[in-house]
Amino acid sequence: MLKINNLSKSYGKKQVLRNLSFHINAGEIYGLLGANGAGKTTTINIICNLLKTDEGEVRINNQSVSAATQKLIGIATQDNLLYETLSCEENLKFFADIYGFEQKSLQKQVRETLAAVNLLDSAKSPVETLSGGMKRRLNIAVALVHKPQLVILDEPTTGLDVESKYEIWELIRQLKNQGITVLMTTHLLDEAERLCQRMGILKNGQIVAEGSLAQLRTLIPAQEIVVVQTQETEQAIARATKYGYNYRYYGHDLAFLLPEPLELKEIISQFEGIAIDSIARQPVRLEHIYLELTQP
Repeated sequence: MLKINNLSKSYGKKQVLRNLSFHINAGEIYGLLGANGAGKTTTINIICNLLKTDEGEVRINNQSVSAATQKLIGIATQDNLLYETLSCEENLKFFADIYGFEQKSLQKQVRETLAAVNLLDSAKSPVETLSGGMKRRLNIAVALVHKPQLVILDEPTTGLDVESKYEIWELIRQLKNQGITVLMTTHLLDEAERLCQRMGILKNGQIVAEGSLAQLRTLIPAQEIVVVQTQETEQAIARATKYGYNYRYYGHDLAFLLPEPLELKEIISQFEGIAIDSIARQPVRLEHIYLELTQP
């Protein structure tokens, strides 16, 4: 559906993208992950034909990116692009008209799109009266109203409460079920872990790792993470090193990377004689993989 080959882009002397390549299969949810400044926004702008690349190529449905491919894309930006004093219905009519949607079918399409994001009952409500979650769903509806084949969701749940976040997650799953291809960026790694079939981790304008969660797990030297709380950190690290465990600090948490899972009683016995306040076993999560691949 989307193929990006050897993209390079610089702003003056600052190179933002360096031979960036990845692809997204039709009907797939793909997560593009990376810190601020990694090149995500520049990549999205090039896909949307808002920015020209210095080198490389982007193809959507086997078409080179151009004004013609813009109609194949819907984008929901991190900041809601909505007119607060207009109703939900009026907002969608405005954006559908920009895309040149036929007037005879406009009303039907607007109502179907509102229904798809569970906002049909609020069709006549001004945007300024909506909750944050409802606004975010309407923002996604703006991206959907012209029936795109590729939807780009930039930080779709940032700033939302838990209930609203789950509503957006369910909406994204529904897009996939409808055969719509989704490219999403997010700093919420549990979000990417739950929603994305594949992920690309972007660092300094390059993909440093790509694949499903299972494939990404093979890239770090651990099958299990053990988080230890202790005042005797040096002794704990020395003991773990004796058993061949790498250690990391995740924030203030001291963690050991176990090459294979062990029973809790065996782990406890390995730290015998050291004052341990708590030991917690964790599966290898996307956040562990991400930090392992992106930290200096």
